[in-house]
Amino acid sequence: MKTAILAATASVLVAGAAAPAFAGEAFVGVYKHDVTFIGNAVGLGAAGREGGADIHLGYRTNRIESLKWLGKPQVHTMVSINTNNTSNFVAAGFDWKVELGKPGGFYLRPGLGLAYTDGETGLPPANAPNLTPEERARRTYLYYHRIDFGSKVLFEPELALGYQVSDRVSVELSYTHLSNGQIFHQGKNQGLDDAGVRLVYAF
Repeated sequence: MKTAILAATASVLVAGAAAPAFAGEAFVGVYKHDVTFIGNAVGLGAAGREGGADIHLGYRTNRIESLKWLGKPQVHTMVSINTNNTSNFVAAGFDWKVELGKPGGFYLRPGLGLAYTDGETGLPPANAPNLTPEERARRTYLYYHRIDFGSKVLFEPELALGYQVSDRVSVELSYTHLSNGQIFHQGKNQGLDDAGVRLVYAF
């Protein structure tokens, strides 16, 4: 999966370099990894087991006029790289820019996609019988320090509050969530919450 993350990073950067040919917008963001305040506030809880920051690199298309029945969404693709090298992911999906008042000011950007993570799934139990002390200690450490996603494939809902600084530049306060939703996996569904800020540049 590390190779896939690096390949996805390269593809995003190449897309950004070629973007003037096909328009759209690129974005880069810095996020706190595995925040707990959002999940606790809405009553869903949060893992709170991993640390570091996440760097998001991504690209969005222009609005897709042919998908009028879907509200003319934009398509986003992105890669998230964790500074502690835990739970990196790639994602793709749809999002919608909803103006709050006149165009050129504040806006909301809800989105929904699918992600693939190199994070942990199916962590072994630390209370299994006949474990050596070393193995029990290893499993206990993982339990307290790694998210158990349950599935490599995850849902990726997101929400951002943005402000149009100029014709080309926007800034967004952004929240991204990863979860199996009890659909890709039955059982553990700890999930990941990222919160941060991103800079958006339109070509």
